[in-house]
Amino acid sequence: MKSRLFILPVILFFCAYALFFAQQRASASGGTATPVERGYAEQEFRRGVQAWYRGAFNDALIQFEKALSYLPSENLILYWLGKAYYRSGMEGAALQQWRLASEAGYGGLLLKNKIEVVQNRRVTSGINRETMRFTESGNFPGKTEAAVHFSQPLSLLPLNDGSLWLIAYGSNEVLRVDANGLIVNRITGPLNGFDRPMDILQQKNGNVLVSEYAGDRLCQLDSKGRFVKYFGSKGRGNGQLVGPQFLAEDDSGNIYVSDYGNGRITVFNAAGDALFTFGKFVSPAGIAVFKERVYIADAASGSIAVYDTAGNYVENLTENGSLVNPETLRIHDTYLIAADMNRVLAVDLSSGAIQEMARTGSAPVRLTCADMDANGNIIASDFKNNEVVVFSRMNELVGGLFVQIERVYADDFPNITLDVRVENRSRKPLVGLKDVNFLITEEKRPAARQTLTGDANSNTVCDLTLIIDRSYDSAQYSQALDTAVREIAAAMKGRGTLRIVGAGQLPVSEYTGNPSLMEKFSSANLKTPLSPVVSVDLAVRLAANDLINAEPKRAIVYIAASTRAEGIKAQSFGKYGLTDTAAYLNNNGIAFLNVALDRNPPAEELNFLTEETRGGSYYIFRPQGIGALVRDVLNLPCSLYRFTYVSSLPTDFGRAFLPVEIETYVLNRSGRDETGYFAPLE
Repeated sequence: MKSRLFILPVILFFCAYALFFAQQRASASGGTATPVERGYAEQEFRRGVQAWYRGAFNDALIQFEKALSYLPSENLILYWLGKAYYRSGMEGAALQQWRLASEAGYGGLLLKNKIEVVQNRRVTSGINRETMRFTESGNFPGKTEAAVHFSQPLSLLPLNDGSLWLIAYGSNEVLRVDANGLIVNRITGPLNGFDRPMDILQQKNGNVLVSEYAGDRLCQLDSKGRFVKYFGSKGRGNGQLVGPQFLAEDDSGNIYVSDYGNGRITVFNAAGDALFTFGKFVSPAGIAVFKERVYIADAASGSIAVYDTAGNYVENLTENGSLVNPETLRIHDTYLIAADMNRVLAVDLSSGAIQEMARTGSAPVRLTCADMDANGNIIASDFKNNEVVVFSRMNELVGGLFVQIERVYADDFPNITLDVRVENRSRKPLVGLKDVNFLITEEKRPAARQTLTGDANSNTVCDLTLIIDRSYDSAQYSQALDTAVREIAAAMKGRGTLRIVGAGQLPVSEYTGNPSLMEKFSSANLKTPLSPVVSVDLAVRLAANDLINAEPKRAIVYIAASTRAEGIKAQSFGKYGLTDTAAYLNNNGIAFLNVALDRNPPAEELNFLTEETRGGSYYIFRPQGIGALVRDVLNLPCSLYRFTYVSSLPTDFGRAFLPVEIETYVLNRSGRDETGYFAPLE
C-alpha cells in the first residue's frame, strides 16, 4: 500500500517536554521522581514505543519495564506495557497492566471498553458465536426523498470484500452495493434486459448466474457483469424451465435450479448443458447444496427436504409446518440460513433443529432472502417494504467495534501514515470500509488531508511460513512432505515471501525468499535434526515473529503426520500454552493452517489453533491439490486499512510524544482508538 504525503503549517506547542509525563498520566503519584530519573524514563519509554511500532514486542517489554523502574506509578507507561503484552499474546498480563492504569483513573471509558472486550474474547468460544441473537441495526432503502434506487429487492449475494450483489425484481436489474449501502454498479443485462430476475449465484469459475422468472431461463454473466450466454429455455423437457427461482451449486460446479412452474429441480453442468431433473414439489423454493446433499424448501408444506446430488430422496430435515413460507436457503458453517416471512432462521444440518436468529417485528414484512455478510451481519431483502435490512449481534451494538492503530510511520514528519485494524467484539474482521467510515484527530481536532490509501483485504499477495515437523513419525512421509512444499510454493506464483522453519527440539529457520526457489524442495536438505520431541509452540513463535512485518495477508502452515497427535498433546506446548499461542497469532493477524501427511485425525491442539485463527485443515492428497490453500489464505478477510494525513503538532525537536486518535463508524456501530508516537529527532 502506497502513501500520499502532504504538508501543513505547525501550530504552537503549549507545554515544555519536561512536563510531558505529568500531562499524560491520570495519577500524580509519580511526581516525586527526580529530574534525572524522569529523563531516563522518558528515554526508555521512547525506545519502547519505537520498538513496538517495529513489531519488536519483546524489546518493547524490556524498555517499558526499565521506564517503570524509574517511574513506577506512571500510567501511560503501564498502558503501553499492556499493549506490548497484548501483541505478544500474553493477554492476562496485558489486562493486569491495563486494570492498574484504569483503577488509577487513566484511559476513561475507552480503556475500560478495551479491557472488557479482551476479557470476553479470552473466555468466549468462537464456535457458537454465529448463532447468537441478532437485532436490526440499519437498512438500505430502495426509495428516498431524492430518488428511487431500486424496486422490490428479492435476493442478494454477499461478497468477500464486504459488498453484495442485489437482485431488484421490480426494476429488472442487478446492483452492486458496498458495505455502507451505496450503489457502486448497476447491471441491466444483455440488450433485451433481464426479465424479472429472482436469484443470483457466483459460480466457482467466477461467472455469475441470474435466474429470470418471467424469461424462463438463466442468464450467465462474467465477473464484470457482461453477458455470456443463457442456460435453458421455456418448456417441460430436460433442461427446460417454467418460472425458475432459486439457485445452488455443488462441489463439481453443477447448477441446481428450483423450477417452480414444473414443480421440480433442474440440474445443469457448469457450462449450461442439461443433466437431469428430480423431485415432485407443489411449491419448490430455496435450495442449497452441502457435502453431497441437496436441501430444498417447499413453501406449500413448510418443510425442508433432503436429496443426494444424484436426485434421490433421503429424508425430511424438518417437519411439515415447521416453517411458514420459506424462500431462500443459504449455507453457513454447519447450518442453513432460511428467510421465512418476518424471521431469519438457523436450521441445523445434522438435526434439523430450528433457532430464530432475527425477527423484524409484527409490521407487514416479506423477507425473501437472508445471508451472513463478510462482516458477520445478517443482511436480508425485504420485498414488501422495498429495502435491505441489516441485523447485527445485540452485544456488538451495545459495545461497539474494536479498533486498533497497529503502526504509525512518522519518518517523513509531518506526513504521517497509520495502519488501522477494525474488528467486531468477536474478532471478526470488518472489510469493505471507505474513507467516510473513519475520522482521524489530533488532540480531538480533525487531522488535515486524511486519505485512505490502502485496503489490505483487496491484496493479491500473501506471505507464508511453513513449519515442517521433524519428528520421527513425520519423517516417514518425506515424499508427501516434498509434494506439499512444492505445490504450495508453485501456487504462490513467485509472489510474496516463503519462509520455512524446521520444528525439532529447537526450531531452526531453514529458508526465507522467493517461493519459486522452493518448487524443487527436498526434505533431504533440511538442517533441523530429527527429534523425538518437537517444540511446536517455539516453532510457531519463531514463525510468527517473522510474519509480524510481512504482507497483511499472512499465515503459518504446519506440515506433519497426524500420527503425531499424542506426541503433540504430551510435549509440544510446554513453554507457551495454546491460549497464549492463539492470542499471539490473532493479535497480529496471522492465520494457522494444518496440512496432514496421512489420513489420521489431526491433534486437538492443532484443530484449536486453526479454529481460533480462522485457518483450516488439509490432507496432502486431496483431489483439488494442496496448493489451493494459498487461494484460501488470500480469500481470508483482512481488515487492515492504511491512511495518510498531515500532522499539525509541534515536535519539540522530536522529543514530544504526539497523540493521534481514530474513530470508525459503520451503520449504527462505532469504535475508537488512541495512541501516540515520536517524530524523528532533530
